Amino acid sequence: MLDSARFLTRKTRFSMHKLIRELRRREVFRTAGLYVGVCWIVIEVASVLLPTFDAPEWLMRAIVIVAVVGFPVTIVLAWIYDVSEQGIVVQGEATDTVVVPIGGRKADFFVIGLLSVALMISVYLNISSGPAETKIPDPVSLLIADFDNQTGNPLFDGSVEQALALGVEGASFVTAYRRDRALAQARSLDLGETLNEETARLVAVRQDVQMVLAGSIAQDGQRFNLLIKAVDPASGELITTSEARADSAADVLFAVNELAAGVRKALGEDSLDLDRLADGETVTAGSIEAMKFYATAQDLARAGQDELAIEQYAMAIEEDPDMARAYSGWGLSAHKIGRPDEARQQWESALALLDRMTERERYRTLGLYYTVVSLDYAEAIANYEQLVEKFPSDGAGNNNLAILYTFTAQYDRALAQSEKLLEIYPGRTLYHGNHAQYAIYAGDIETARSEAQKVIADDPTFFKSYMILAIAALFDQDSEGAKDFYARMAETGVRGQSLANIGLADIALSEARFDDAIAILNEGIVADEAEENTRGLGTKTVALAQAHIGLGDPANALAILGRLENQQGDGQLIPSAEIYASLGQHDRAFQIAEQYRQQLRPTARAYARLIDGINAYYQGEYVMAIESLRAALEYADLWIVRYYLGRAYIGAGHAPAAIMAFETCIERRSEAAGMFFDDVPTWRYTASLNDWRKKAHDALDELRTASID
Repeated sequence: MLDSARFLTRKTRFSMHKLIRELRRREVFRTAGLYVGVCWIVIEVASVLLPTFDAPEWLMRAIVIVAVVGFPVTIVLAWIYDVSEQGIVVQGEATDTVVVPIGGRKADFFVIGLLSVALMISVYLNISSGPAETKIPDPVSLLIADFDNQTGNPLFDGSVEQALALGVEGASFVTAYRRDRALAQARSLDLGETLNEETARLVAVRQDVQMVLAGSIAQDGQRFNLLIKAVDPASGELITTSEARADSAADVLFAVNELAAGVRKALGEDSLDLDRLADGETVTAGSIEAMKFYATAQDLARAGQDELAIEQYAMAIEEDPDMARAYSGWGLSAHKIGRPDEARQQWESALALLDRMTERERYRTLGLYYTVVSLDYAEAIANYEQLVEKFPSDGAGNNNLAILYTFTAQYDRALAQSEKLLEIYPGRTLYHGNHAQYAIYAGDIETARSEAQKVIADDPTFFKSYMILAIAALFDQDSEGAKDFYARMAETGVRGQSLANIGLADIALSEARFDDAIAILNEGIVADEAEENTRGLGTKTVALAQAHIGLGDPANALAILGRLENQQGDGQLIPSAEIYASLGQHDRAFQIAEQYRQQLRPTARAYARLIDGINAYYQGEYVMAIESLRAALEYADLWIVRYYLGRAYIGAGHAPAAIMAFETCIERRSEAAGMFFDDVPTWRYTASLNDWRKKAHDALDELRTASID
């Protein structure tokens, strides 16, 4: 048996040897090498030349396919045929063939040389061309109009549009304009209460949105047909269309994703995510019912009806317990209405389900969580920076990043980030309004004024821009002009009227017209109570207490502060702490500082040390005050910290340092225009700057006189 096995092995070896010898005799190896070399060169050259001449992508694919298919064909032909002196003939038996004239070693050298040339060309092209660059289409903003719901089923109202927005925004270069903002614009223009195609186009033109998506859903038996078209809002010209079919209501979300994939592909995207979207792998809601409840909750939350929104979020979660967005929305609404434990619980549930969100949603959700809930601005900035890096045209991401730079006193970065955003969306009213505010903080008054004027020319109801113009007028020492702008603000509506009231009171306080300020604020408080505007009410109540301090009426100031059961926001807490410290209520001021010490954001840590410094200052512990205020600057270089630092330096007898502190405050007084970042004017803090600077110079003169003596 062993001998038989050895015999078979020898026989196999002999057969293989014979096959290889026959392949060599028939020059199959040479032919294969020659074929590979030629194809290699052709493919490499084509990969460079075809894009240069804008050749279609299928042409390159065709060349590769032909090359691959041709290889086995060439091998078979080389086995069967031979090139002889008589031309192309069928291969003869062994030793009968006359070889090609270039045969023998010359043919080997030729094939080896050809392969070497192919290799050198390949290496050269790869080195010279560098790494392949991914072509990203230009940024596109779009507005989704109300779908024409021909089914009569209200389940599809709002839910289809919400799902479509999630789908199209999976592309890094696409941003969907918020439908609630578009609807608000439509209402302000008396265009109705719906966002049909015509209305959407009008709003899109006004807000510099490049495209409108208008679609329909119709029922055909148990099936549903979905159609969407993308149109140019100005001309109405059709850009692209996309169709999808759902076998049942449960499959409508998958069909919507297919629509989104069609739109993204037409806009120039080519990615694996696009194929996954079309196959329905990126659906982040369990059912159309869940999406409907979620869309309703979003509308209610944006309208300020958070308690009703929470009910809808809860129903969305009941339909889909893994719907992460519903948990985060619930958490945000609970936070807004002062239910912190509930908010924390819902946010924890949302964060545990981040993998159920798209990549863009994850960054947005984390950015919002760190900004609003945990107040960890460093982490919020990190998430938004990653968001805009991966999705450069994301309007909300860029805008929120600029806001966070402002919150962390990085005013120049905020302005630069806003400029980038305006390059992408040059006609967006909201972004121009925000840009004006960033310019104020950065001290660029002319830019702030021109941007605010643009906004008002485009939308006279955009009331916050009147405050920018009022502050710019105060910079020019034109208080009458500032009052006129606040008067115009009051004409824009209830919200504008409330802010204009505190603006006029701010001017009165800055001019030491305390009785006028009290009269103005009392009128505003009555109006805010009628509108249940708790934020405006709290801000005006604290300002009213400041006015009574100005009148030398501390008892009334404390009584007024006592009306506030729960002060909210830096614009209420910091002035309250100032009043308490100035009136010897140091424990109350300390309690506010303790609230800030529990927060992660650098500004909060700075406010805690600021209050410590103010407390020490009013207790006559000037060196201790300086130490606390310097520590505050390590967390955030805030204007109000430098203001109190100058006062503490005077108390401690360091007049030169006090002068420097007040000079800095005067140079950066634009930061005091609304220094608590809550869109409320605080210009009154600048009123005493010149007096304090004079005190510092007088103290320095006394030091010089003492030195001479």
